[in-house]
Amino acid sequence: MPPTSEQTPGLSAEHVGRRYPATEPYIVSAAKISEFATALADDSSAYRGPDPVAPPTFAMVIAAQAWSQLFDDADLGLRLDHTIHADQSFEWVRPLRAGDAVTATLEITSVRNRRGTDIIGLEVSLDAPDGEHLATATSTLWHTGEDAA
Repeated sequence: MPPTSEQTPGLSAEHVGRRYPATEPYIVSAAKISEFATALADDSSAYRGPDPVAPPTFAMVIAAQAWSQLFDDADLGLRLDHTIHADQSFEWVRPLRAGDAVTATLEITSVRNRRGTDIIGLEVSLDAPDGEHLATATSTLWHTGEDAA
């Protein structure tokens, strides 16, 4: 439920456990894998050819789609231009391959506030539409309020 005019949107520990619906499936393509590897200046043959695997950080392309739900949640009052991506890690079950369809489901795992800065823990579960779990992307965001200095 969006906040009323008498409420100030904002993140609190009460939001821990908030989970958003899975994104529409993202289809991993050989072209996107190759483009991503090129952007990383990584010439590994594993990322090219007829059966490429995606570089490990390619998962952020998909996880970021789930992040849009977080920033679109008016109840939280988050602004992308007040956010620092402070930490990122991945736990892999298997590498992503060209042809994989992958959904992303985001959950808020922790919230701390220090002097006007929200420190937000997130987990994004990357799964195939049939339920196969592929990876978990874990992130920490720092979000500063209007008056944080």
